[in-house]
Amino acid sequence: MIFIQLFIAFFEIGLFGFGGGYAMISLIQSMVVTRYHWLTVSEFTNVIAISQMTPGPVGINSATYCGYTAIRNAGFSESIGILGSLTATAAIILPSLVLMIVISKMFMKYMDLPIIQDVFSGLRPAVVGLLAAATLLLMTPENFSTPSDPWTFWISVGLFATTFIGTKLVKINPLSMICCAAFAGLLLLY
Repeated sequence: MIFIQLFIAFFEIGLFGFGGGYAMISLIQSMVVTRYHWLTVSEFTNVIAISQMTPGPVGINSATYCGYTAIRNAGFSESIGILGSLTATAAIILPSLVLMIVISKMFMKYMDLPIIQDVFSGLRPAVVGLLAAATLLLMTPENFSTPSDPWTFWISVGLFATTFIGTKLVKINPLSMICCAAFAGLLLLY
């Protein structure tokens, strides 16, 4: 039963996740954390961290890891967890594969029509909104702490601000910023 739910959930995410992997993060979180309770918020945060650090699209990496963790949290073995990874990954890829085959044939034929241009103009702000939602959903007490624990809270806020400024204004490679933030996190453990 969980495999069918897993497939349907990630198929829906793949179908409605316009804007790529980062835009899918809020959809994935709403499914696996809020709706089905397969993962906790802290487990999902780990999913995002690992998905960003591993090669490949973050949405597919997240689906793979979420599928594995959901099945393992349901009490199944590691080998069955791998089947959960494959299920979630196939489900999130399938809508895009089918849509891209259909759209690529039609797009080449109708791409100059004003209505097609209007559709893409409408999708751009929606993608920005999904990215903003993903950011806000990850700004939780589990990730940033609370002002009642000022040391952890202000360190988290400082890391967030430094990373934002580093990637947006100074144009530092995001992978370098992730590595620096991970190193800072290790230093804070000791």
